[in-house]
Amino acid sequence: MSKLKLTLQVMSPGLMREQTIMLGDAYVKKCKIPVKQPITLCFGSLKLPISVTPIPHFDGIRISQQLAMKMGMHSGIKLRTMYKPQERTLNLGPLIGILISRDRPDAPDKPFGQITTFCTELVEASQDQGAFVCFFTPDHIQDHVNSITAWVHRSGNWMKTEMPIPNIVNNRLTSRKTENKPSVQHFMKEVKLRYQSSIFNEKFLDKTEVFDALKHDQNVAKYLPESYLLKSFNTLKTMCSRHSQVFLKPARGSLGKGIVRISRSEDNSFYAMYSTVNGTRKQHFPSLLKLFSSLTGKMKTNRYQIQQGLQLMENEGRPVDFRALVQKNATNEWSITSIVARTAGTQHFVSNLARGGTLSTVKDAVTKSNLAPNSRTDVYLRLKNASLEIAQGIDMHIPAHFGELGIDLAVDTSGKVWLIEVNSKPSKNDNTPLQENKIRPSVRKVVEYARYLSGF
Repeated sequence: MSKLKLTLQVMSPGLMREQTIMLGDAYVKKCKIPVKQPITLCFGSLKLPISVTPIPHFDGIRISQQLAMKMGMHSGIKLRTMYKPQERTLNLGPLIGILISRDRPDAPDKPFGQITTFCTELVEASQDQGAFVCFFTPDHIQDHVNSITAWVHRSGNWMKTEMPIPNIVNNRLTSRKTENKPSVQHFMKEVKLRYQSSIFNEKFLDKTEVFDALKHDQNVAKYLPESYLLKSFNTLKTMCSRHSQVFLKPARGSLGKGIVRISRSEDNSFYAMYSTVNGTRKQHFPSLLKLFSSLTGKMKTNRYQIQQGLQLMENEGRPVDFRALVQKNATNEWSITSIVARTAGTQHFVSNLARGGTLSTVKDAVTKSNLAPNSRTDVYLRLKNASLEIAQGIDMHIPAHFGELGIDLAVDTSGKVWLIEVNSKPSKNDNTPLQENKIRPSVRKVVEYARYLSGF
């Protein structure tokens, strides 16, 4: 079952039969591929009867133009090939599909908006590894689920073409509403069932689900601040009696939206601080009951997680937290791709970049922080270990397939590491900045993991 990266040559019309593929004779002998006998070609969901003709002194793969059209392929593409003698199948690929929220056909140079650079990197990373990647939106999904319309990168340009169902789908939808559309759910169910395609990051996580699942894991429970779904005044009252500060977070929120920080004053009145785009809004309440009454409207439309407030390490009075990007690698193991520190903006108490936060290395953040000298040692190592244990806990306790996670962590003033939240759709702008003409490690790992899942 030898695997080799071969360059595709598409022959001019009339020079080859559609059902014939030409391969170098050395490769044919090495893989013991039957010559001029019926076998099956597999590319994504495409399965076609073909026969192989060997060519001396040739190290590529030649196919007819008709076959190339069915595959959505063109000359110059590098693909891995794998012959499975028991099944008599010649497999090309893997074909990787990236499911994205929207495209912009009216902007051919930037059809995917702010993630166009990420998509271009994926094309380059895929070709480096002998895979082929295409990009599609829920609007490109067809009812019969036999194929998709997808964007491919060809000769320096983006274009749409008909493609087989991919071997691997990376769900990068950024909206829960879109992900929950019946057409999207039907597609994900069908491709797994009918074509044995793998889908990773197949769903959003919510904070309640994550904390409820992880609190039963002995390796992870030590990182969890006290946290509950806010259902009643009694829950708020109990938490505020235990902690001088608590946070309310939308269970399905992101980017720091809708977070409320509640603090108790010495006279037993309360302050609520609301995270908004323009900064922090502060409101005083004479009693906790009055504060709770002000929240009841929000609670009708949003579920809130109430969480123990932490005394975070600070940089010049601004709280600091950390984002770890954790990804499955070529051997199906969780690995750290990056950990960065995020310092809150001057007008905010949350550190998200969308709220004015700034990035720095872990080392720089710790050096400039208010941590005591004896709490500064091995902070990166402790963040790394926590991230890996939390990712493994998600794998074990949440019944869904994830290949990458954005894990937000905090370090308190005593140096203890805490989990803030887990994001199953981490933004590529939230970790290491892009270096010119380089493919980010996070992008390479997406392709490596897709190759692992597909057997290539």
